Amino acid sequence: MTTRTDVDVLVVGAGFAGAVMAERLAEGYGLSCLVLDRRDHLAGNAHDTTDAAGVLVHRYGPHWFRTNSDRVRDYLSHFTEWHPVTYRALSWTAGRYWSFPINLETYEQLVGRPATSEEMAAALESWRVPCARPRNSEELVLSQVGPVLYEKFYLGYTMKQWRRHPRELHPSVCGRIPVRTDRDDRYLTESFQALPARGYTALFERLLRHPKIEVRLGAEWRDVARAVRYRHLVYTGRLDDFYEERFGPLPYRSLRWEHETLPQEWFQPAMQVNFPNDHAFTRILEYKHATGQVLPVTTIAREYPDDWRPGKDPFYAMPTPEAQALFAQYAALAEREAHVSFVGRLPTYTNYNMDQVVGMALAEADRVGPGLVCP
Repeated sequence: MTTRTDVDVLVVGAGFAGAVMAERLAEGYGLSCLVLDRRDHLAGNAHDTTDAAGVLVHRYGPHWFRTNSDRVRDYLSHFTEWHPVTYRALSWTAGRYWSFPINLETYEQLVGRPATSEEMAAALESWRVPCARPRNSEELVLSQVGPVLYEKFYLGYTMKQWRRHPRELHPSVCGRIPVRTDRDDRYLTESFQALPARGYTALFERLLRHPKIEVRLGAEWRDVARAVRYRHLVYTGRLDDFYEERFGPLPYRSLRWEHETLPQEWFQPAMQVNFPNDHAFTRILEYKHATGQVLPVTTIAREYPDDWRPGKDPFYAMPTPEAQALFAQYAALAEREAHVSFVGRLPTYTNYNMDQVVGMALAEADRVGPGLVCP
């Protein structure tokens, strides 16, 4: 494709936010789009690839797609078929696997005998530490399950993941994890749960295969922006970086992975096993459980939380009051930008799920597209 020097829209980032915006503005409104990414591949953190053993692995950690949005599901279905998955996880602590999230089976493992939902509900009621308005994740979990289950499944994992005590973190951090008194052991509960049948990278290749879209990988956006004329900017990177850290850098958490291929069909009994108290890693992923591949070998990934610093990828916005106050300063600047769309996890400093990012991009494309067609 001819390298463009004059486009309608410059899109920074080839992950879900940027790719969906580009496709909708190109296909829906006939606008020319130049999509940039500093990495050498499409799909952002959702990028997957087949390793030397033939196992499809998620390069930047597990991306378990799910949604309750018919619009998001129907839109992405134009670019991929789906492999249905029911996502299930376990927790390893005290020398054994535990059913997780907490459910009736977890309670039975704890008391060592069969039980009923009514008995579990009564036990939880007696264990809870009452708190009408939890101010942090510790107060929230203690008000749900009490100190024993809090220390067994939440405390250590949260401190490894965030390097902060749960009492320093917003209630939503641990509030995302359900507690059930029946035998529902699903890790996620959205109505649609599936993986792209040929992987995320293949989905993105189709998503960006449009005559009005050009993609440049390994490109720094400021370098390109100085050489290209454009009418609108879609920015999906760090908001503090956009403003050259005017108020100081926003804090993030990063991750690293150790991948290992083993000469056996399976390594563990679930796609994801959390390690709240043992080892430095937080979880082990075995992707074959989710992808459905049939191979005599398997690849696992041990996930280690890491401090973010320049040169590392920012994965999670820090859910602390101090971080939110600093972000608010940058957000006030962003609100005054007339020709920029800030879309995705990083510029909104919110740990959205993939379907939420897709929905945000669809809505933003519908908002700005008409004005760009008829300025």
